Amino acid sequence: MKKTLFLSLVAASLLAGANLYATPSTQIWNPSTDIQPLRTFHAGVDNYFSVANNEEATKRYALGTDMGLEYGVVKNLEIGFDAVEPSADPVYFNVKYGLPESGYLPAFAAGVFNAGTKKDSTDYNIFYGVAAKTFDPVGRISLGYYSGNDKLLVDEKGDKANTGLIGSWDKQLTKKIWASVDYASGNSSYGSFSFGGSYSLADNVSMIIGYVIFNNTSLNPNNTLTTQFDINF
Repeated sequence: MKKTLFLSLVAASLLAGANLYATPSTQIWNPSTDIQPLRTFHAGVDNYFSVANNEEATKRYALGTDMGLEYGVVKNLEIGFDAVEPSADPVYFNVKYGLPESGYLPAFAAGVFNAGTKKDSTDYNIFYGVAAKTFDPVGRISLGYYSGNDKLLVDEKGDKANTGLIGSWDKQLTKKIWASVDYASGNSSYGSFSFGGSYSLADNVSMIIGYVIFNNTSLNPNNTLTTQFDINF
């Protein structure tokens, strides 16, 4: 899944007064250990809608659409870019290298996403590493760590909040239905708890519906409903 979601979510436009993160292959919000297969493309269009929590939140709006493309450039390596609109500097890049599960060994992936083009404005440069293991019949459990630009990943006081833990559960419930719950710690605009699922419209086409609850309601007063349309070719 990409934004089978994708950690090369890379970044930045307004999302309820906060940043919209652009991606690599992901769960709902965080990167996964999935890698785009060799010489294949993944295209996605992700939309985000504000869900106001209070009167102050109703004054803010989510107006970001993330259009992304990933490519399996060599075995176990994907590269990609996103265009997030509306934004003055809409282009972000991501790269991810990963190894699949093998016997008792977990899958592993490392990469960077939200690599923007404007210094200390859109270059969130979120580096991460994540490991995942599938436990039948529970599903796949992923754990990892991220670190980004400490000038941009800050809390409401402007203090550094650029590192944190990531974790997720996901499972293929049926041939067509997949579900996920994931979390990123930290008090920057990236930290969040999200959940959702996807339905496969065809072998290479899926639609994700997810819900994102941000950790820091001072930066992100609105929760966010996301719809993500993905196609592999």
